[in-house]
Amino acid sequence: MLLDTPVCDFGWKAPDFALKDPDGAEFRMTEHMGEKGLLVAFICNHCPYVQAIAERFVSDARILMEEGINVLAVMSNDYRYVPADQPSNMKRFAEQHHFTFPYLIDEGQTVGRQYGAVCTPDFFGFNKEGTLQYRGRLDDAALGEARVRIPELLNAMRQIAETGKGPLVQVPSMGCSIKWAD
Repeated sequence: MLLDTPVCDFGWKAPDFALKDPDGAEFRMTEHMGEKGLLVAFICNHCPYVQAIAERFVSDARILMEEGINVLAVMSNDYRYVPADQPSNMKRFAEQHHFTFPYLIDEGQTVGRQYGAVCTPDFFGFNKEGTLQYRGRLDDAALGEARVRIPELLNAMRQIAETGKGPLVQVPSMGCSIKWAD
């Protein structure tokens, strides 16, 4: 099912979480808050929308991390229902796309539910105080040609790093619905 993300709830405080990557290493959200903010991206392996933006997302994430904004990717799908999203495939997907950020398993889907994630990709951009300032799409290319694009997420996170506030106008992200266990 194709869904759009809700409008940004400016100032919403990010709940802390601790999740493991496919190798079993644990990552705590508050320990990865960058000096200029944090991007939490809900993604998965099988979604054609995530597959279409993976290269651009990784490139933009690399730039953000160089500029002091950390990135965490979270996979909240029920991978028993969608085997393509199981941890071994997450590891392959991350290697294939050269992730430079942790790709974490939300085994109990608690984090996805706490954040109100609805689709993949679903981007949550937080300022350095941990309050939500961006809930929009990666760019204006969607599934189309990406040679000429407006990197909306990158631009928004840079604005957040500089001012602490996200852009007032944000276009929702669009993607496959998160596959909930119940």
